[in-house]
Amino acid sequence: MQIPIVIKNKIFATARVSMETRFKRRVGLILISPWLIGLLLFKLVPILASFVFSFTDFHLLNPDQIQFTGLQNYKILLRDNLAGTALWQTIKLAFVIIPLQTFTSVFVAALLSSQQLLAKNTMRILFFLPSIIPAFSAALMWQGFVSPSTGWLNRLILSPLGLEVLNTFSSRDPSSQSLFIISSLWTIGPSILIMMGAMQGISNEIYEAAHIDGAGRLTRFFKITMPLITPAIFFSLVLNLTAVFGGAILLDRDSRWRNDFSSYDGYDNFVLFEMFKLGYASSLAWVFFIFVLILVLILFGTSKRWVYFPDRES
Repeated sequence: MQIPIVIKNKIFATARVSMETRFKRRVGLILISPWLIGLLLFKLVPILASFVFSFTDFHLLNPDQIQFTGLQNYKILLRDNLAGTALWQTIKLAFVIIPLQTFTSVFVAALLSSQQLLAKNTMRILFFLPSIIPAFSAALMWQGFVSPSTGWLNRLILSPLGLEVLNTFSSRDPSSQSLFIISSLWTIGPSILIMMGAMQGISNEIYEAAHIDGAGRLTRFFKITMPLITPAIFFSLVLNLTAVFGGAILLDRDSRWRNDFSSYDGYDNFVLFEMFKLGYASSLAWVFFIFVLILVLILFGTSKRWVYFPDRES
């Protein structure tokens, strides 16, 4: 007599859990439905549409004259010297900005994680605040800082040191990139938080054991901290890579495109919004997407050699 009761109770408990699970799934879908709808309408559909447009001769001012051209846009791209110049300019900036942002994030995170630091929470907020300022607004702020007539940075530092060449982002002088590269450090707030989380996750017992063995601060940092936070460094590298290669406003110091001082993404915007060639702009975007995707895959492929993953240990 007890067996049927036990079985019945088990069946009833299973059914109750199943109904609860289904209810939670439905509530979850309802809560994320705005994001799903936005992803579908404003992300996936435009992405697929741009892929189709890349095989057409689509002029924004003459949408009724669209023609299918096959791979013609991609053939033109291979002979486009301006696209090559913009891509090379983007790569050069990325090779400077990405390591600088990563190194600075680790350095600042180490300082903010120090036990001797006073007002930690205030300092963390101050370092993170610039990253929530939109890139376009930050560019306008920096242009105001270095304005030749009213900029305090130009009057107090640049002009006395004879560095007036750095007083504008849109200068054609290559040396003016230095100030822009420094200003890109305003966006490292999320990377700092990632590094801090990784550092604070390291057990103090490891540091204490190394200290007893005679390891100094620098030795503990480079031999313990750096290897253990390589997953966070790897994640930050991916974020910085996609941000630098994908930010037209971030890399362009001016709203107008310049063929010797602009990013690839900026050239794509120029083709789309000033030349109105939607088909060719779509092909530019897809080639750049494949290029960045290859870089990310290479980064993932090499991660096995330098990133420490505890779950991979046998």
